Amino acid sequence: MSFPPGEMPATNTIRRIDAPPESSHPTSAQLKGDIDSGRTGDKVGAYDPGLSPLGTDDEAAGTSPEPHRVKLARQFERVRRWAKGSRPSGTSHDTPSQAGYLFLGLTAAIALVLLVGIAAT
Repeated sequence: MSFPPGEMPATNTIRRIDAPPESSHPTSAQLKGDIDSGRTGDKVGAYDPGLSPLGTDDEAAGTSPEPHRVKLARQFERVRRWAKGSRPSGTSHDTPSQAGYLFLGLTAAIALVLLVGIAAT
C-alpha cells in the first residue's frame, strides 16, 4: 500500500516513552516499560509492540508474577545497566559503531584484489 507524500499514518514506535513510576506493587507491564523507555540500557527508549507482552505466559499459566519478584527484576535491570558502564554503542544508541568502518574497509580490500587480479590477466 502506497501513501501520497506527507500522508503516511503516524506510528507509535518512533516516539520515546517515559519510564513508569515506582510502585509498591509493580507489575510486569512496568518492567516492560522500564525496558522500552531505555532505563535498563538494553535498547533505545521507544515503544516496542510485542506479540506477547512480558508476563503473558505466566498469567496464562495461572501464576501471575509476584510483585516482590517484579520489583527485584526492575531493580536488577537498572543496576545491571550502570554496573556495565556506558551505554551500548551502535546506530540505534546514537553513538558511533566500528562495524561501518569494517564493512567499508573489507569492501575496498575485495575491490582492490579484484582490480589487481583483472589487471594481471
